[in-house]
Amino acid sequence: MFEQLKEVEERYEALAKKLGDPEIFGDPREYQRVAKAHSDLSGVVEKYREYERVHQQKLDTEDLLREPLEDEMRTLAQSELDELRGREQELEQELKVLLLPKDPNDEKSVIIEIRAGTGGEEAALFAGELLRMYSRYAERRRWKTELMSANETGIGGFKEAILAVDGRGAYSSLKFESGVHRVQRVPETESAGRIHTSAATVAVMPEADEVELEVNSDDLQIDTFRSSSAGGQSVQKNETAIRITHKPTGIVTTCQDERSQFQNKEKAMRVLRAHLLERMIREQQEEISAARRSMVGHGDRSEKIRTYNFPQSRITDHRIAFTMHRIDSFMEGEIQEMIDRLNAADQAERLKGQEEAA
Repeated sequence: MFEQLKEVEERYEALAKKLGDPEIFGDPREYQRVAKAHSDLSGVVEKYREYERVHQQKLDTEDLLREPLEDEMRTLAQSELDELRGREQELEQELKVLLLPKDPNDEKSVIIEIRAGTGGEEAALFAGELLRMYSRYAERRRWKTELMSANETGIGGFKEAILAVDGRGAYSSLKFESGVHRVQRVPETESAGRIHTSAATVAVMPEADEVELEVNSDDLQIDTFRSSSAGGQSVQKNETAIRITHKPTGIVTTCQDERSQFQNKEKAMRVLRAHLLERMIREQQEEISAARRSMVGHGDRSEKIRTYNFPQSRITDHRIAFTMHRIDSFMEGEIQEMIDRLNAADQAERLKGQEEAA
């Protein structure tokens, strides 16, 4: 590991030297590429240099303790040595995590699809609450959100909603939210006070741009139709709504929220590209052996991942067996602790796999 870290540090220094070369300013694209590479390595290098400082201090303190010392000085030196050894172990573990292969999509923005599942109107209401939860979380992170498409039920619920979240690292934070979210509570329409169970599915997809993922126009079937309101009645006489079918995969995306065909087509294409990139990622992951696949998972929409129990104010993530008891604030977007736990579990699993393979 330390040979690898030394190589990273040398690469970092080489990039810093290149950034100091006046000639690079004549090529803005190359400057941007080098600056990003330098920035990406800075966290690892800073942590490695801190480790080296702590390691050297530990060695110096060990040397000091080999000399004849007064009792008080020896006690202080031993206490310092214990702290340095503990910090050295912490830094070594942090460096192992930093050296894990990074998901190339982690820095991307995302498109989140939320669909009501079993449970009728109650499931649609829960889908709307999940939409609000992710929107509030994005606000807390100062990420930009855009409602790409929505199929409302008329009383605050959603049969389907598609939310674009534009922010660096959005996929890294939200990628483990894909799956079935189950809710247990007493619906307002339930006079007997019985708890009902409903569900909604969430799919989190990294957003792909046109340069990254080119779609052949010959592979597309584009249909137009009239936009409709939540109740189904036509609200526009012109056919501005767009339905795009990707013929090779059968993926269908629609958008009817904008007033022009062009705007609806642009949005539908953004969602289609995200679907195609997600499909590519899923196919790559299926090539990984089951023994090496993270227990946290990456986007199996059929997997029940979390239960929201409102009577007990309890949220349980079944993949990592973690439970929280503050459902009100959680539904208001305070989900960072859950996200951190999921990422930590994924890192631990990957570290375990790396050690077993070594």
